[in-house]
Amino acid sequence: MIDDLKESTGVAVRMTSLAAAIAVASFVTISFLCAAAFVYVLQTYGLIEACLTGAAIFFVIALIGIVVYAVRRSQIREEAKETPKSALHTALADPMVVAAGIQAARAIGVKRLIPLLAVGGLALGLLANRQSSRQAEAPAE
Repeated sequence: MIDDLKESTGVAVRMTSLAAAIAVASFVTISFLCAAAFVYVLQTYGLIEACLTGAAIFFVIALIGIVVYAVRRSQIREEAKETPKSALHTALADPMVVAAGIQAARAIGVKRLIPLLAVGGLALGLLANRQSSRQAEAPAE
């Protein structure tokens, strides 16, 4: 179990650093392309046209980002509708369970409850990670 945790954490860290490097490289690339377009339009047409060209480029980039965000958001909503809620989620949404949890926290004490919640959260995360990886490996019907 610990080896799985180490491996999944290592993969997550590597993927996050790769995504960060890609984001920085993309930002620098777009910056230089915008600077080149600005200088070209400045030399050819003038200052106001160059500024308007830069604004138009960033406006198009923003529109592309909005479209990608909207499409991804609708995909996530569709996936959420298709996957049924787990029994754990249903149980935790029950007000009686929440009330019992609050009473237990009062009885045990917050200082003693924090380590228990940390271990429980870790176990729940590992369980969810294993279930999601099994679902990804299962063939689609």
